[in-house]
Amino acid sequence: MIQIENLTFEYGAGGFRLRIPEFALGYRDRVAIVGPSGSGKTTLLNLIAGLLTADTGRIAVAGTEVSALSDAARRRFRAAQIGFVFQDFALLDYLSARQNILYPYRITPALTLDDAARDRTETLAAACGIADKLERHPSALSQGEQQRVAICRALVTQPKLILSDEATGNLDPESKARILDLLFAQASEVGAAVLAVTHDHELLPRFERVLDFAQFREGTAT
Repeated sequence: MIQIENLTFEYGAGGFRLRIPEFALGYRDRVAIVGPSGSGKTTLLNLIAGLLTADTGRIAVAGTEVSALSDAARRRFRAAQIGFVFQDFALLDYLSARQNILYPYRITPALTLDDAARDRTETLAAACGIADKLERHPSALSQGEQQRVAICRALVTQPKLILSDEATGNLDPESKARILDLLFAQASEVGAAVLAVTHDHELLPRFERVLDFAQFREGTAT
């Protein structure tokens, strides 16, 4: 699913520098990323998703070399192939929770907003405990509810790759387990891979592999 070779990325001259000689993720793998704050964990997810562009090296996702795509092509590819749970949720406050979940369908011609997508929205919302919150706007939701909306949005397109940046960080232990169950169940249903940044070491036994990001750190970052 992911193949990285000789990747380097730097924030400004003499600042944070990320260097990953090699990294691979299989099509159904479940891998957690741990490491100190500022070690570049979020930066890696953003590079894989095409939100950032590497200085050197190669990033391929599902056989597509993301690092070689244009900005517009990366946006289309990301919306169609990758479900991303952002650490800051990245919800649009002028849209309802339902509209936020379905937003990938509204910005990507390759996706068809049909009854199946609408049904998945209802199913995911129910599984996340926000079925009665779909008509509310983000400002009327708690932080945990906003997080659940972001998770539903990441899963509704049935992506082949799920990137999670602290998806369970603002949830209680019971909710954390339920959300992780949902992520893994959705991934299994469509044969997707999961790459998740987490600081919660109690969740690590649920993953097949843990990548300690301290080894890639060459500076500091936010």
